[in-house]
Amino acid sequence: MAKLGFFEKIKAGLAKTRDVLTMDLNDLFSKKVIDKDLYDKLEELLIGADMGPQFTYDLIDDVKKRVSRQDLQNADEIKKVMQERMNGILQKVDKPLIIPKGKPFIIMTIGVNGSGKTTTIGKLAGSLKSDGYEVMLVAADTFRAAAVEQLEIWGKRVGAPVIKQKTNADPAAVVFDAMAKIKTGYSGVVIVDTAGRLHTRVNLMEELKKVKRVINKEMPELLPEILLILDATTGQNAVSQAKTFKEEIGATGIVLTKLDGTSKGGVLVRIASELALPVRYIGVGEGLDDLRVFDSADFTKAILD
Repeated sequence: MAKLGFFEKIKAGLAKTRDVLTMDLNDLFSKKVIDKDLYDKLEELLIGADMGPQFTYDLIDDVKKRVSRQDLQNADEIKKVMQERMNGILQKVDKPLIIPKGKPFIIMTIGVNGSGKTTTIGKLAGSLKSDGYEVMLVAADTFRAAAVEQLEIWGKRVGAPVIKQKTNADPAAVVFDAMAKIKTGYSGVVIVDTAGRLHTRVNLMEELKKVKRVINKEMPELLPEILLILDATTGQNAVSQAKTFKEEIGATGIVLTKLDGTSKGGVLVRIASELALPVRYIGVGEGLDDLRVFDSADFTKAILD
């Protein structure tokens, strides 16, 4: 079976979102007439796709103004307006992660249980290794032995060493060991795996803050990327998680995972508009090469064309 091209892979990964959204839109626009009933159904459709109330109301308001100016002749043209507005929002967060070569670079991953952190780390490490980067993994999720084992499996798979300590060790101590490696001359990418944290648990969030403090204290000249891993299948819950992690930990970028397993890929529009955090990567499948650098034009095209 031939490997899918870059865009085709993203389109295939977003199939569930595209099928639901375009099928419903096409059905909605088949009536051609633009009236209150169409506006009501469009609102229901976009809210249901987790695009968020602000995007929905702004879009409908825009459509109404265009209709009054006679810029829109039929309902089918609304999709073009929707695509324009989506592009306008997503382009603002379309900021790939720039990682210099030959210098140490730290990525700290955070997120709730089950968001796909460790798997994302493995895929990211594999991608970076294939691009010629040196990569080291840090097992700072010390509360689950299985988490360390999973990270070690990924490390062996992609050829990246793993820094670890015994189960229930202080996560900050493991990160301290990794910082010591950098001080002795390591000049590659350090990716830190942390334990899943319910964003509502204050004491658990404090442990993440401690890990970040260790990085900042030991390597003050390095600004770590705090990569927030969000599960697209949780829909609007991902938005509340992101807001808390941004406020409490200072997330600097987002990875939206499991887009191939949901019809709610539109939640990325809401995340982008409400948080204004760079979207670094999206996960569109289970394979090693299914973590993709986010491209706003490709994303919009993949779910609306």
